[in-house]
Parts: sequence; structure tokens; C-alpha cells
Amino acid sequence: MPRLLLVDGSSYLYRAFHALPDLRSPDGQPTGAMHGVIAMLKKLKAEYHAEYLACVFDAKGKTFRDDLYTEYKAQRAPMPDDLRAQIEPIHAAVRALGWPLVMIDGVEADDVIGTLAVMAAQTGVDTVISTGDKDLAQLVNAHVTLINTMSTEILDVAGVKAKFGVPPERIVDYLSLMGDTVDNVPGVAKVGPKTAVKWLTEYGTLDEVIAHAGEIKGVVGDNLRGALDWLPTARKLVTVKCDVPGLALASLTPPPEDAAAIRELYVRYGFRTWLKEIGGDAGGNTGGENGDQTGGGTGRAENRHHHAAKTLGGSGSPATNPPESAPTKPLVALPVIETRPKQYESIRSMEALERWLGLIDAADLAAVDTETTGLDGMTARLVGISFAIEPFVGAYVPLKHVGPDASLAESGQLDFDTVLARLKPWLEDDAKKKVGQNLKYDRHIFANHGITLRGVAHDTLLQSYVLESHKTHNMDALAERHLGRTTVKFEEVCGKGVHQIGFDQVAIDQATEYAAEDAEVTMHLHRMLWPQVEGDAKLNAIYAIEMPVAQVLFTMERTGVLIDAALLEKQSGELGVKILALEKKAFELAGQPFNLGSPKQIGEIFFDKMKLPVVKKTPSGAPSTDEEVLQKLAEDYPLPKVLLDYRSMSKLKSTYTDKLPKMVNAATGRVHTNYGQAIAVTGRLASNDPNLQNIPVRTAEGRRIREAFIAPPGRSIVSADYSQIELRIMAHISKDPALLAAFAAGEDVHRATASEIFGTPRPEVTSEQRRYAKVINFGLIYGMSAFGLAANLGIDREAAKNYIDRYFDRFAGVKRYMDHTRIAAKRDGYVETVFGRRLWLAEINSPNGPRRQGAERAAINAPMQGTAADLIKLSMIAVQSWIEAAQLQSRLIMQVHDELVLEVTDEELALVRERVPALMAGVAQLDVKLEAELGVGPNWDQAH
Repeated sequence: MPRLLLVDGSSYLYRAFHALPDLRSPDGQPTGAMHGVIAMLKKLKAEYHAEYLACVFDAKGKTFRDDLYTEYKAQRAPMPDDLRAQIEPIHAAVRALGWPLVMIDGVEADDVIGTLAVMAAQTGVDTVISTGDKDLAQLVNAHVTLINTMSTEILDVAGVKAKFGVPPERIVDYLSLMGDTVDNVPGVAKVGPKTAVKWLTEYGTLDEVIAHAGEIKGVVGDNLRGALDWLPTARKLVTVKCDVPGLALASLTPPPEDAAAIRELYVRYGFRTWLKEIGGDAGGNTGGENGDQTGGGTGRAENRHHHAAKTLGGSGSPATNPPESAPTKPLVALPVIETRPKQYESIRSMEALERWLGLIDAADLAAVDTETTGLDGMTARLVGISFAIEPFVGAYVPLKHVGPDASLAESGQLDFDTVLARLKPWLEDDAKKKVGQNLKYDRHIFANHGITLRGVAHDTLLQSYVLESHKTHNMDALAERHLGRTTVKFEEVCGKGVHQIGFDQVAIDQATEYAAEDAEVTMHLHRMLWPQVEGDAKLNAIYAIEMPVAQVLFTMERTGVLIDAALLEKQSGELGVKILALEKKAFELAGQPFNLGSPKQIGEIFFDKMKLPVVKKTPSGAPSTDEEVLQKLAEDYPLPKVLLDYRSMSKLKSTYTDKLPKMVNAATGRVHTNYGQAIAVTGRLASNDPNLQNIPVRTAEGRRIREAFIAPPGRSIVSADYSQIELRIMAHISKDPALLAAFAAGEDVHRATASEIFGTPRPEVTSEQRRYAKVINFGLIYGMSAFGLAANLGIDREAAKNYIDRYFDRFAGVKRYMDHTRIAAKRDGYVETVFGRRLWLAEINSPNGPRRQGAERAAINAPMQGTAADLIKLSMIAVQSWIEAAQLQSRLIMQVHDELVLEVTDEELALVRERVPALMAGVAQLDVKLEAELGVGPNWDQAH
């Protein structure tokens, strides 16, 4: 039978807002309610196939119930500002996800839902209503079911009776007697659920209760008799209106999802996991480290939004942004920031420009910032430049405004080429020290106009990241957190959504207030943040890594990577053929066609038709068909294996072979990724637009994508990769004698581990024993439990526990390290890398067991993963410095986890083979020798 799926959006708004933690977008906007509603809609669509959909919200203004009773909902508190701010983006998300959105003036969402449910039943359509509102239980019948996506509750007729004690047709009477405190509807005083059920069970209906009011004794009887005149009104107030005009079932046929709008929303509001699911960049966003600007913005848009940092983390990794409740400790006495009135100047004459050039030229440090036309650093163009100096005065030079006051004659907007020619000597002077917020982006913008920005002394984005990697680093959030200031928001000057204008269309006076504030706030932030970094030797050392890395990343991004678009297009066609073949095979194995992307249909085939074992269940109680389940079932059944292959190849096609050729820069002929530097808590970099760090290499099809990353004629691709870096770091940190000895002797560490665990002489260790040891070595780095090891090796938990016990008996230093690290993490709220990078663990003392255990696992791994990140950054600095000093033509083009990728000329290949591994091995002296392995080939795949 056809189905109508209705969502009570108004109910879920509040439930999501109060149920979820204070989630924030990269620029600090609240997103908890939005996250909850989107999660619910995605879950519903996946689990309930429906021919008709609607997400229903309350319209603004009064309803007919306000006319019936002036005190209706009068006690309800005003909507919290943080929730109100999410209404518009939630509506946008609903539409983008392919849900018709319905709001009708004069009635509530419940009334719209009731009317649609009645209409559906009259046309032979069943209705499923997703809500947390008990009032809607009155709608349940043979054709209408309630579900609560925020719990596992499903209410049919029997379910309503079991929950409330009365059938659905008596819910109105039940509510009338009790009243509704949420909506400020009085009932009968002292009458609660038990009394209401008792009366309705005895007398049948509210009318019969009223008729027998004289028989009911005691105070409660007196209260009933005192409420007789009110009860008819109460009944009208709690009754869902089911005849709202202007609704049509045909209008609820779902439109297709708007993929572009969905991606924009996920990027804007920092929904990294969902972005990754749709083939976006889980680790960052377009145009540098900006987290939330729409395509119509200024690109750089505003540097405070531009620098939102997101996190890219893996399983067992601490590389996810913890809540801002993680403990922090003041490092040094903070300077007092003097409060001054804003002093912003719009520079529209050469006299003013010369005066300001004199000021910034004489200043020990000046802040600089750009306003631009787009988010892509490689293509965005200048709209204006802002400056600030102490004592905290700021100015803006409008250059390319095209708004109503932007003509040269009327506004005095200076000639673009003249201004750049005058500013270029200062911008390119290494002796003139500059500070900014994510100046890597500004470097790109100036480079687009033939200017090499030099003299970059400080970056407040990186200062914040070094101090508090677990927090948000966009300028609005920093100003609020450190200066107690509310800054002008990008939306305030450019608008929102479809009505948003580019920054070049903003009136110059308004643009000056906004842009000059960027530079002035940057100066304030530097004065606040830098003493804290400088005052801590360890953090200062990390900052001394991050600053030059930013320059290396700029150079790499500028260079880009050459790809073979024709080869990718050929691979895309081949993948398409394989995907169709897999779909056909899946239909044959299932005995019927079905939607391979529908968990609900897969579940019906697996568990209802094929009777496969249920591995685990979803929160709603349905059998799960997630990837973990498919992998488990694929060990014994062919269909799950086919589905895994189908998903893998579909993702490769949509994310890489289809997408990468479209991302080639027309001017350079190359693909230019952006490396997010202030993102992962561990210090790892995050590649985005496109993400070049997550190209899968475990399948032949995935590896073939790397074949398309090529060197031009006369050059080769060189891959330099640290060997077993995290195990080496574990040996150094734990000081375990057995591990240190194995590495010192140059032994196969996995074979050495197997020998210790199984008591087998090293020459006699079998390949199976070595495989077990390898899983244990890497598993323990990530805090793997006996349960996880058992699942990974396919053995029982007791055997896995025995292996771990034996490991710790032979490698007692590793056990001591783990125990000590857990204690230190609980005490301090963070752990540190070998070089002093501070890795915060917000959930380390959480009362929630799973969260706390996850933080404990992260505490074990974070120092190793973070130290590896520090080492590869030091290697980038060393290699790039050598390339520049030796004036080589070879170039760094990518950084992927523990690997550097170079494009090397044939003439320099022998030199690079010799020097790069030595440079990487020599960046730090650990108790274990660092080793880097180097491969060469015409493409990235063959270089491995």
C-alpha cells in the first residue's frame, strides 16, 4: 500500500535542541537542532520508503486556539536565540534533502498533520507520523502509526493503549481531563494519568464522565464538578483539527535531493561526517580554512568565517574536535587589552593611502587582510585590502566595489593598478613584519595579482590552534572567547541564502566597518594570544613548526598536481560497467530487483526473505545493514560481498573518477587541493577540494586512481614515506627494551613481536603468527581491546585476551606507557607529542562509559599520531628548504599522512633519491632511528 511519511518538524526542533550538546559550526553558529533534524530526516528516508513526504512546521503568528483561549501557550518561554537562529537553515536543509516543507497560517503543525493523515486514509494511503508529541496519538488508527525517531518507540493502536491506558479514540478525552502544561491548557485539578484512565475505563468517554460527575466523591470529584464549564473548551484546544483547507496529497510527491545545496549546507555548518558520506571533504572546505560561506560570498568572505577549522580523524583517532568544555589552563598572565572606540578609515584618496602606507611602514607589526570575490584561493580576485596597527586603528582600501556607491567619480575609489603598484614594495618587503588570520589564503590572493607576500611574522589562526587545538579558530569565535567582543558578521553586510550578495556589491562605508574590523581584531587577538604561546617553551616550539609549514603548504597548493583526465574518464566508464554488473548480480542473488542504496529494502531481503543472521540492530531496533554488518555477513554469504563491492566502486566513481577531471584549473592544467592546517587535534593536515589524502589503496580499482596522478615529460613522481613511523614512536615513548632492541637490530618488528608472544624462535615464526603480531602491534597503538582484537583476527575473546596479556608480559614498557598516559590524560585533560604539541581530550573524564573509553584509546594513540604529524611537517620544511637553497626544479606536490610526494626532473632524480630520505630521517633524533623509503615512477601508483 502507498505510504505518506509525515515529520512533525516543530516537535523535533525543540527535542533536538535540548537533547543534543551545544554543537557549533566552524564560525560559531549553533547547529544542535539542525544536526538533530537532518539526522532524523536522513534516517527516516533510509528506513521508510514512502510515495509521499512532508516535513511540517508551525507557521508564525496566532492560531485559532489563541482565539479560543487567550492564555493558550502563554507560559511557554520565548524561543531561545540559539534555536531561532537555526530555523531558517533547518528549512533550507529540509528542502535540499527532498522533503516538501509545509506551514499553514492560523493552525499548528499538528493540525496540518492530522488533515493530511485523514486525506491519505481516504485515498488508500497509509501514514507514518514521526513525532515526539503525545497529542498526535489521537490520530492513530489502522492506517496511521506514530514513530519517535529520537527513541525506539513505535505506536500503533495497541501501542497507544499500552502506553496511555486508553485507545487512540479516547486520547482527546484523556488529555482534556489531565490538561496540557506544555501548552498551558488547564484540565481538572489533581487529575493525572491514573485518574483519567480510571474514569475513562469506568465511564467510557469524557461526555459520560461529565454526565456522572455527581457520583464521583472526594476532592477530585469537587474539582471535576468545578471544571465542567471549562472541559468543552479544553477538548477543543487539545483536539487536532483534521479539515485544514488548501492541502493536497499530490503536492507531497518528493522532489529529488539538491546535491549542491546539501553539500553547501554540510560545508557551511561543519557537518564533516555527512560531507564525507557524499564524497565531499571531511577534513575541510573550499577556499582555505573557511567553514561556512556560501558561493555568493566574498570567497575569503570574511577572514573570521574563513578560518573555521574542521577536523579529519580516523577510527580510534583523537582527530575530532571535542566540545569546548575540555579543561584549559592559563599559560601566562594575559595582557590587559585596552578598550577603545573603533577608528576605521575608508581610504579613497592617494593622500590617505600615502599616509597609511607611512603608518604601516613605520610600525613594528601591521595586520593585513584581503576581501575577495570567491572562496577558491587560486581563482579569487581582490575586492579590497584592510590594515591595522597599534594603537588598534584600522583602515580599508576599497578597490573593486561595484555597488551603488562604487563609481570612481562619486566615491573616490582608487585605481586598482595604481594602489597595488604602490603597496607592492611594502607587501613584498621581508623586513616589514605582518600578522593576519590564515595568511596562507591571503598569499594566494596577492599571488593572483603578481605579488609575493613576504614578512609574515605571525598568524592568529595558528596561534589559536597551537594553544587550543580542540576549539574553534574562526575570527568571530576568537573575538568572543578572548576579547569579549561581538564582531560584525558576514551575513550582516552581505545577507543570507539566495539573497546574499558578493562583497564587491557591499556599500563602501559598510564594507569599511566590516573589513577594517577584521584587521583591527587580528591585532587585538595577536596581542592576547602571542604572549601565551611565547610564554610556553613547548607551544612556542610547535608554533615554530606551524608558521613555516604554512609557507610550504602555500607553495604546494600553488604548484598543484598533474592528472590524466582522459585516463580517469576511461576508468569512470569501466567502473560504470562494473557497477551495473554488480547491481545485476545483486538482483540475481536476491531473487528480485531492489534499491541497493536503501537500508530498509536491504534489511527486508536479508532478514525477512533470506533469513540471514542479525549481527546488530539500529537504535530504533531494526536489524542493521551498515558496512560493519555487511563485512561480517560477507564472510559467509555472497550478497553482502556484492553490496560492499557496489558501494566501494560507486564511491570511487562519484568521488574521484567523475569529479577530479572537472576540478582541473583551466589556467594551470592542474588540480589544486587546499591543505587545512588548523583542523585535526593531532596536528595532521587535511586535504580538501579535492581530498587527495583519502584515495583508497586497498582495492585494485582504488589504486588505479593513483595511476592518473602523473608527471609531465622529463619528470618522475617520487614518493617518500616514513617506515613504520608510529611503531618507532611507540618504542621511543615507551622506552620498552624489547621494542628498542628490535629496531636497533634492524629486525622485522612484527616477526620479533610474534617471536616474543608465541615463544617461537624468530627464524621459525610462521606467516600466520607474523600476521597476528602485526594486528596486535598496530591494534594496541590505537588502544584496541580484546573484543576488537578478537573481531579483527576472527578468534574468540579469551584467546585475544591471552595474546594481549602475553604481549604486555614481553613488552612491559608499553604497558607502563599506556597506564601512565591514561592517568596523565585524566589529570591534565590532554596528552602531548614528543615535541610538546598539546592534544586535548574533552571526554577523558566523561561519566559516559563509551565516550570515556574512546577518549582513553585516543590518549594512547594521540601522542604517536601527533608526533608523526610533527615529523612529517618537519620533513616538509627540511625538503622545501633544501629545494629552494639548491635552486632545484623539482617540487613538492602532495603530503599524504606519513608520505611526501614530489615531482622530480630527470636531471635531479639521483640527487633527490639520495637527499630526501636522509633529510626525513634527520629531522629529529629519537631513541629509534627514523627511516624513509623512496619510490619512483611515471605516476603516483608506480612510485609506491
